Amino acid sequence: MLHDKDRIFTNIYGLKDTSLKGAKKLGDWSRTKSILAKGREKIIDEIRESDLRGRGGAGFGTGMKWSFMPKEVTERPHYLVVNADEGEPGTCKDREILRNEPHKLIEGALVASFAIGAHAAYCYVRGEFFRETEALQRAVDEAYAAGLIGDNACKSGYKFDFYIHRGMGAYICGEETGLIESLEGKKGQPRLKPPFPASVGLYGCPTTVNNVESIAVTPTILRRGAEWFAGLGKPNNTGTKLFNISGHVNQPCTVEEEMGVPLKELIEKHAGGVRGGWDNLQAVIPGGASVPMLPKDICDTVHMDFDSLGEVKSGLGTAAVMVMDNSTDLVRAICRLSRFYMHESCGQCTPCREGTGWMWRMMERLATGDARIEEIDLLEEVTRQVEGHTICALGDAAAWPIQGLLRHYRPQLEQRIADRQAMDTEAA
Repeated sequence: MLHDKDRIFTNIYGLKDTSLKGAKKLGDWSRTKSILAKGREKIIDEIRESDLRGRGGAGFGTGMKWSFMPKEVTERPHYLVVNADEGEPGTCKDREILRNEPHKLIEGALVASFAIGAHAAYCYVRGEFFRETEALQRAVDEAYAAGLIGDNACKSGYKFDFYIHRGMGAYICGEETGLIESLEGKKGQPRLKPPFPASVGLYGCPTTVNNVESIAVTPTILRRGAEWFAGLGKPNNTGTKLFNISGHVNQPCTVEEEMGVPLKELIEKHAGGVRGGWDNLQAVIPGGASVPMLPKDICDTVHMDFDSLGEVKSGLGTAAVMVMDNSTDLVRAICRLSRFYMHESCGQCTPCREGTGWMWRMMERLATGDARIEEIDLLEEVTRQVEGHTICALGDAAAWPIQGLLRHYRPQLEQRIADRQAMDTEAA
């Protein structure tokens, strides 16, 4: 259980003053100049020692990613890109940071940019986040006016500029190279890697792309020490995390908790429990729409961290917990997600462009029972042909929810087909 003294996001609900004055009262922009005085190498080393893993879904080591940037800045400038294109269904954590704790993000962007040798950060915000963008822009204006960023950021002698770029609501632009393409004014389609953004990123220059939450927590880690952050959570899954809990719970919420918290405790303590009681739980999608669902018997004991969820063939993803009770038609729910991924495919890779449509159409037939039993295995085969065969992870994201359904709820599909066949026979 996370103690209040260890919380990083102390105004995530916006109950206190969200302006620069209020942010400073809560500890933001405290000793920022002394953090920069540590130097690039020391900052990167501390983030690596904290074992902070990316909070956008992939869980890659943040300090490790920063270390990939060239040590020397040549004629090609370095850039930091903050990924605020929060388009994953069920996920709504980054928007709370933008809306209620924007100064944490701006301070984090300054520190991260300094560490990677960048003098400019671009925050790519999801197009639908209009009010959130307004709140972030107000905070940027305050930071410039106070001299915290600009030509002499925090009187450190370091020049740093923070730019906001609004996207147009395309889910694919949440993928880091698709985001870079969109930032450059092109169609948001992922790039083949290598080269990786650290070598050839925005405008062909070395670039690091990080999630909002990953950047926002770094100043606190550097103020309080890597050992403090690494002491929270579990080995290889350290620190705190923002969790979204939605669906069939009594109190849907966004909450900061320790990594590795039991899923049952997270739901019952913070979300008021499952509607109708824990025994009414049917399934949970633990990390946003792109990870496989888990049945109740696994939810009873599973812990919320990258490794624990990986062991049960799911994933932490963005830590968006979607709770479904026994009233849910799971087949129809996954069918709806399949339609979403079909719609959001950029069409660049044939397996994804064609496969997402196949999977959705097959799911529609399974949802109505208008299919044959052998089509269940065929659908499984199609997901395997899409998974791992695309430039970016959208193909995987489309395949995994279906795989989770087939893995745990195949009897439901078979029964639905049998019921439809019996009904058709009776009608005939």
